[in-house]
Amino acid sequence: MSLVDDARKVRHNAYAPYSRFKVGVAIRSTSGNVFVGVNVENAAYPEGTCAEAGAIAAMIAAGDTRIAEIAVIADCPRPVPPCGGCRQKLSEFGARDVKVTLATTDGIVEQTSIGALLPGGFDAADMEKA
Repeated sequence: MSLVDDARKVRHNAYAPYSRFKVGVAIRSTSGNVFVGVNVENAAYPEGTCAEAGAIAAMIAAGDTRIAEIAVIADCPRPVPPCGGCRQKLSEFGARDVKVTLATTDGIVEQTSIGALLPGGFDAADMEKA
């Protein structure tokens, strides 16, 4: 099964009663394990959780720390990239050249990379004091 298939399967479990915009994500870690996540909304909109954040949390909880590949799928006319906050999260756990597959439920697929999604990104090393 491909990462897009994993993301497609889990997307149905997303909890999006307000926007009805369900997102599924699958992350393959550098150890080969696959972790999935979905968006979870609530009435306090900014307190929801993005699908990417959920998959990253599952990866970290399992003891993996590096992303090798990502797939994101949403029911939208065009592939939807991760939000700005998730782009930063992904960049902290994956190299700039990590492949990101963006897909729609209608079968449209685009490929990009973490570096292309977050040009000029930074990580914890950039925050160290000299």
